[in-house]
Order: sequence, then C-alpha cells, then structure tokens
Amino acid sequence: MTRSVERHVLQFCHGYDGPFLDCARQYASLFSGTGYRVTTVFLTGAADAEVAAGCASDEVLFMEYSSKAIRGLKLGAIGDLRKIAASRNFSFCIAHRFKPIYIALLATALPVIGVHHAFGDYARSSRKLFAHLFRKRLSLLGVSDAVRDDMRQCLPKWPAERVRTLYNRIDVEALQASQLPAAQAREALGLPADSWIVGNVGRLHPDKDQATLIRGFAQALERLPAKSRLVILGTGRLEQELKALAGELGIAERVLFLGQVPEARRYFRAFDVFALSSDHEPFGMVLLEAMVAGVPLLATACGGAREVVEGVGVLFPFGDAQHLAQGLQHLAALDDEQRQACAERMLARVHERFSDQAVREAFWHLPQVTDLTAEA
Repeated sequence: MTRSVERHVLQFCHGYDGPFLDCARQYASLFSGTGYRVTTVFLTGAADAEVAAGCASDEVLFMEYSSKAIRGLKLGAIGDLRKIAASRNFSFCIAHRFKPIYIALLATALPVIGVHHAFGDYARSSRKLFAHLFRKRLSLLGVSDAVRDDMRQCLPKWPAERVRTLYNRIDVEALQASQLPAAQAREALGLPADSWIVGNVGRLHPDKDQATLIRGFAQALERLPAKSRLVILGTGRLEQELKALAGELGIAERVLFLGQVPEARRYFRAFDVFALSSDHEPFGMVLLEAMVAGVPLLATACGGAREVVEGVGVLFPFGDAQHLAQGLQHLAALDDEQRQACAERMLARVHERFSDQAVREAFWHLPQVTDLTAEA
C-alpha cells in the first residue's frame, strides 16, 4: 500500500457496544478542524454503516474479530493492525481499554495514549509488567480522577504527568434536541402522568446496587408524594432477585422494571429524580444525561460519580439505604423555583467540565498530547 502524506490519528476500540460507540465519537471529535484525519478501527463487531456514521471519523474500519478469537496472543489482530498502521502516516494511536492497548503497542511503533474506562485494569502483575516494558511509548488517561488515581496506585513508579484524567463528555445541544418533553417521555415509557417518579438506568448487576435503591425508596415512601414510583430501566441477572426484594418490602406495585430501553437517554425528562446507587462507578454517563434533562440527582459518594455530582446534587454513602431515603425526601421537597435553579446549576456544570468543547480544550493541553503534536 502507498503511505499517505497527511497526518493521521489511529483510534483503536475494542467494540462499539453499549457506551463505546459514543466514546469513539468523543475522541474522534477532538480532532475536528485540527488538520488530523482520524481512522477509527473496531477490533470486534460486524461492519455496520450506522456505526461508521456515528463515529465522527474520517475513516472507519472493522476487524470483525469474535471475543473468542482475541483471547491469548491475538496474533491475527496484531498482524492486521500492523498492516493498517503501515498504510497511513499515523502520528500516534488512541486505544480504549487494555486489549486494544496491548495490540497497538505490539503491532506498531506508535506512541499510544491508553484510555481506561474502569477500575483495576493494572491490578494484575502481568499488566503492570507490560505497562512497564512499554512505558516510553505509553501514556494513560482515566475517564475520571478516581480511575486515574487507581492507575497511579497500581503504577507507583510512573510519573504523574503520564497518567492523567480526561473526562467523558457529551454533545449538549444534540442531547437536548433528542430528549422528549416530560409528558411524551412518560407516555412512551407507559408511566402514569400523575406519579412522582424516581428513575434509574443501568444493568441489573451487583455493582449497580439497585437493592439499596429499592430499600431506600421503601424507607422514604411514607414521606414522598402520593403515587410515587421507582422506575428501573435495564436488564441483568439480578432481575428476579430485585423483584422479589420489592415484594418482600411490600412495594412491588411501586417498583416498575421496564427492561432494556433503546436510547434511554431520550426519556430522562420522564423522571422527577434520577438516582444512581452504583459501587465505584468509574464515571457515570447517565448522570450527564440526567443533568442535561434538568432532573435532580442523587448518587453514591464514591468513584467518578462524586466528581460529577458534588455541588449540584445529593450524595450518599454507598450501600446506605437510610441516607438514600433522606436524599429522596429532600429532593421531593424542592419547589418549582428550586428545581429550576438546580437544573441551571447542573447545565452550567456540564458546559464547564463535561461538554465536548470543554474537554477538547483540556485534551489539547495535556502534556502527552502537546509533546506528541509538537513532534509531528
């Protein structure tokens, strides 16, 4: 193949399921108007024109590996990525999650910015050793200070400037345009127009801890508005267990499980409060989606959620149903003027810290980015 003379950035993603398509868009959009062309490569997942259109990239390639095929040494993927890297004038690579970082470092000679979206990615001794071996070409970003600090703790010999934070972000205007008005959102979800609704969106999984949310809602119920409901969007292995818990607490008719709802972010205005009960949420994109919708927030005071919510919402200790209940009661007591002031504070926070524009400015001031672009 003939190498291009244009400057290119290689973005290498594990897949496009869940939130990771938007992660690809977020990082590709950082280069809009900069003179760099972005090639986004997905390691897993079938070729999909809609996915390609949603990446904000100049070029999208699909390797189409199965999860099984990328276990072990991943030699096929390494060889394929090596061919892609040889065909374009890439300045550096942005790789999301550990497997793409591993493949990118072995397949190319490029500097790699590794983006981590979860805790514990360098807890294993084998991964610590790998990171150490490639430390001259590898720098790391966490999606929150909490994830950054976790990596710094696992890699104590790394200079702090090589492990930084770059927040997840959102296209505020596009999201606002997509979110349905409250009445339409409730109708679409089949929710009563006259209920006071606590919303939760997430997998029904232990780390989301909806059990504490259900217990806290039950404790708060006597002091919440009449016809209050807890509405949970998502699926997972704990569904029957959580439904049984609601039954044991005598509130089964007050807790609605709506299952997996495509594009759930469109319906956040159906909620009067959004509650996130997760254990050490790395970031919590759903919090930004609720903030843009103007929905008051209640979240655990741990992980990345604290960084998003502190000062504009209510925080409670993880697993503490009593304090969660008190938070619900406090938010239920807000009058219209207070809710409007809360919505304005939240939107200002999103624009200031978590909008595409705010994070783009932060990205181009990161030392690992300024060093790489200066070399280019």
